[in-house]
Amino acid sequence: MKPLFCLLGLLFAVLQHAAAELKTDIEFAKPDGVSLTLDAFVPDGAGPFPTCILVHGGGWTKGDKTTFIKPLFEPLSKAGFVWFTINYRLAPGAKYPACLEDVQAAIRWVKAHAAEYKVDPKRIALIGESAGGHLVSLAGVMAGDDTRVTVVVPFYAPHDLVAHEEERPSAGKVFSALFGISEELNDANRKILRDASPYLKLKSGLPPYLQIHGDADTTVAYGQSTRFQEKSRQLGNVCDLITVKGGGHGMGGWAKLGSDYAQQMIDWLNKHMPG
Repeated sequence: MKPLFCLLGLLFAVLQHAAAELKTDIEFAKPDGVSLTLDAFVPDGAGPFPTCILVHGGGWTKGDKTTFIKPLFEPLSKAGFVWFTINYRLAPGAKYPACLEDVQAAIRWVKAHAAEYKVDPKRIALIGESAGGHLVSLAGVMAGDDTRVTVVVPFYAPHDLVAHEEERPSAGKVFSALFGISEELNDANRKILRDASPYLKLKSGLPPYLQIHGDADTTVAYGQSTRFQEKSRQLGNVCDLITVKGGGHGMGGWAKLGSDYAQQMIDWLNKHMPG
């Protein structure tokens, strides 16, 4: 009888995986005539399921919904999450705050289509990496009722843009493209960077944050995450940090380090978004 139960269990798992669905290139907004699309993974079952909105990196100037953030697709699928991975307008063609507005538009769209995609609107995580980490962090601290999410997970995010340029002078070129400013770190440009820095907008009452960062990152200083965590906790917020020992910039390179960051993230999401 035991082999029969094992066979039935295996068959159920196969059928469950087969019934899960990935829908691609769904338009969620069209600002200034630019079609913005997302891909949606929906597990099998009645739901509603915990949900993640994924925002790719690429220095605000490159990448799309299938690049950089891709290592999270399989772990989230196996863990039974609905997930959406989004495109947003890139610099220099679109200047800030276009990219932030697009992330906010995606949050509104997911909430509006919750029933269709088996989304639990009380369990929505906003996850981003690098430039996308900056955008989700900023969206989290600036959220209103229509864009508020349950938790926020920035991977190796530049939270303090002034400090980021001081720590990584090469960032000046990217900020020039993103904000339409000169590469000089003068008083006027400092104000623009401060206004777009989630670290400087931290306040009490924010949703739980989980930061994930490699301590050997030469693109975004690891201290960006530790300082953000320290200030968040001083304000009474939940802010945890997973450190990938020896990890550089980009989760795609972490596999060879044997890090279980993805499982740690999923465990944290389940803890802070219980069913």
